[in-house]
Amino acid sequence: MSRSGYVIGAVVLLAGCRQDMHDQPRYKPLAATDFFGDGRSARPPVPGTVARGHLRIDTARYTGKVGDQDVDFFPFPITRADLERGQERFNIYCSPCHSRLGDGNGMIVRRGFRQAASYHSDKLIKAPVGHFFDVMTNGFGAMPSYASRVDADDRWRIAAYIRVLQLSENSTMADVPAEQRGEIDKGMATPAPLPGSGAASTEADRKAGTEEKAK
Repeated sequence: MSRSGYVIGAVVLLAGCRQDMHDQPRYKPLAATDFFGDGRSARPPVPGTVARGHLRIDTARYTGKVGDQDVDFFPFPITRADLERGQERFNIYCSPCHSRLGDGNGMIVRRGFRQAASYHSDKLIKAPVGHFFDVMTNGFGAMPSYASRVDADDRWRIAAYIRVLQLSENSTMADVPAEQRGEIDKGMATPAPLPGSGAASTEADRKAGTEEKAK
């Protein structure tokens, strides 16, 4: 093919490379327009539209309330796995202020931050579980909302774990199943030696002697 043929072919190919898809008419986000009566280029959702995953018809599950009253029940059955998940989330998000015991003396409180609430006060022991969910969702006092960090079901799991902490710190021997009380009695009868006690020193001497023989 002659040079002129190559030139003609290139011109034909270039003529076919239209930029319509690159330079199509479009509006920038939130730009104004006179095409629609309300002047907005971005169209609002159709009334009643619900985003995928946001159909929250169970009001108690997502607000912790029925009407304006905190609920005193969990909206789904709480299993051991739920409690373990609640403990994990509690230790991450709640313990810095409330401590892992829930007594309100977390690490940042000990460093000068405002005193956090103790879950072992009479007021919070008697509070319905919906109260804890509501506080985590909307915040209370110096505590901010955690709704953007902890999803709704995990907030319920944390509330369930708070109940575990309250029970563990305020239980009596009568709350322990009869078949397990013997194990507790054995543990109380043979306490671990305190640091610096004779038993501890004897154990340390024994280990030192074993290491010396090994040499």
